[in-house]
Amino acid sequence: MKPQGTLNLLREVRDLQIIDAEGRNCGICDDVEFEGGPGAALKVHALLIGADARRGRLPGWLSHILGRLFPASLVRVPWQDVETITGRIKLKRPAAHYGLLRADERLAPYFRRVPSL
Repeated sequence: MKPQGTLNLLREVRDLQIIDAEGRNCGICDDVEFEGGPGAALKVHALLIGADARRGRLPGWLSHILGRLFPASLVRVPWQDVETITGRIKLKRPAAHYGLLRADERLAPYFRRVPSL
């Protein structure tokens, strides 16, 4: 499916795995950003990826706790950089172009703090 067609954003875009142009997993679509004003048509502007996008969907107390545990992060991927949407979202460029890291690279600093047995 091309991103120009009709989509149910809650079911078909949000929470999908994001794959970069090199086929690597590089995150989950946490939210969608729109553009448009009062009386104007809404258009999808970007996919939002990262803890800051996800926190808006959580209860306030949980958002506060997660904000203290994990560093702030938010990446906007322009909608025009979405190549296809199937069971995953495929991007037109490598993850590094957007500042996205693979999950194991993001979590590596936390694992370094865990003492070895």
